[in-house]
Amino acid sequence: MGRYFVYVILGGGVAAGYAALEFTKKGVSNGELCIISDELVAPYERPALSKGFLLPQAPARLPVFHTCVGANEERLTPNWYTEHGIELILGTRVISADTRRKRLLTATGETISYKFLIIATGARVLKLEEIGINGSNAENVCYLRDLADATKLVNIMRMCNGGNAIVIGGGYIGMECAASLVMNKINVTMVFPGSYCMGRLLTPKIARYYEDFYELKGVNIIKGTNLSSLVFNSEGKVTGANLKDGRYLHVDMVVVGIGAHPNTSLFEGQLTFEKGGIKVNSQMQSSNTSVYAVGDIASFPIKLFGDTRRLEHVDAARRTAKQAVCAIMEPKITSDFDYLPFFYSRVFSLSWQFYGDNVGEVVHFGDFSGTKFGAYWVNNRRLVGCFLEGGGNEDYVAIAKVIRLKPVVLDFGELEREGLNFVVAVSRKPPVLPPVGGGGGMKKPVNLWYAASGIVVAASVAAFGYWYAGK
Repeated sequence: MGRYFVYVILGGGVAAGYAALEFTKKGVSNGELCIISDELVAPYERPALSKGFLLPQAPARLPVFHTCVGANEERLTPNWYTEHGIELILGTRVISADTRRKRLLTATGETISYKFLIIATGARVLKLEEIGINGSNAENVCYLRDLADATKLVNIMRMCNGGNAIVIGGGYIGMECAASLVMNKINVTMVFPGSYCMGRLLTPKIARYYEDFYELKGVNIIKGTNLSSLVFNSEGKVTGANLKDGRYLHVDMVVVGIGAHPNTSLFEGQLTFEKGGIKVNSQMQSSNTSVYAVGDIASFPIKLFGDTRRLEHVDAARRTAKQAVCAIMEPKITSDFDYLPFFYSRVFSLSWQFYGDNVGEVVHFGDFSGTKFGAYWVNNRRLVGCFLEGGGNEDYVAIAKVIRLKPVVLDFGELEREGLNFVVAVSRKPPVLPPVGGGGGMKKPVNLWYAASGIVVAASVAAFGYWYAGK
């Protein structure tokens, strides 16, 4: 038994929903497109799972956070797919793929053939067993990746009101889940092996601010060690946790956030891989010209920094999905993908955004005793990254604009004193027209912002010498 579709999206996460919307904008015909997902629901905004879904009052529930509301686009409910002639093949696992023959085989024995395939399979959580610890199947051990995980976590939280939770991991999921547990009146201990939280992105100084904030909210943070084993009662529920530093914690529930792996096993040996993901070009096209990869599994070129990266973040999932569809539907007019790496998070009353690259020397700015502060990263005298807590929309627009320019930094001390005013000033400077050659006409066009960046920065250093006012 088999079916054929012109376009197949494999995976039902964020990227799948945004790709589907883009297909309809580009004029896909009824019956040409299908989405295959092992989840039982239509694509939804995964960030909601660690935020609104876990709130104790008025929590977010479907259909409120179906894609593509996260980017202020249309909400794609199951009826939307039907109305647009898109087939949702839900609760279905693909067990093998043949990219040469352009076929997928499902666990039910059905063969689905395609002309173009977009792989949007996302990532899977790392389980405790993968670090040598048993207990993933216990009733009160929770992960957070999909709707089923989030539903289980909510149910366990309700049963543990006033109880004790241990959060294993100090990254995105650990930080966001710890905040939600506290808001649900649960006593929280975070445990992670690093010397500070979110070590892949934050500086020690910024991390210390968040750790202090969490501790004021009642979170107990244990750094520099990890889980050694879990203790179970006769019913198989976890009642305690042994740490590698010898400590024992009584627990009523466990939340595990120790990382994720891209879901790419179906395509190993068939497509080219790089940096843990499926290598694609600036059109999201893999080494097989009929196959595109988007979201967490795609390793794609970052023009701004001249290298290839795999980014696990919702913004990259949304944008790579749109790029792939444009490249498939309008290959002759689709320009190369030019992505600025972007990350964000919101917990408690805190909200931060990061743009660019966190390499090079760090320059902190702002009031770390207040609510608005951040850091710049300067690499080879070029501004390449910026983190800001507590900013407004205009601040973040300015940061994104200026990081793309990679302006020259002349004085680190002045950069620190100017703080956010640095990027605000640079973002407001008009582009400088390229010079006219003396008899040879206009010189070869260059990026006007790049041409002006050195002059702009010098002017901004002279013009601004005060701290940016906090909120």
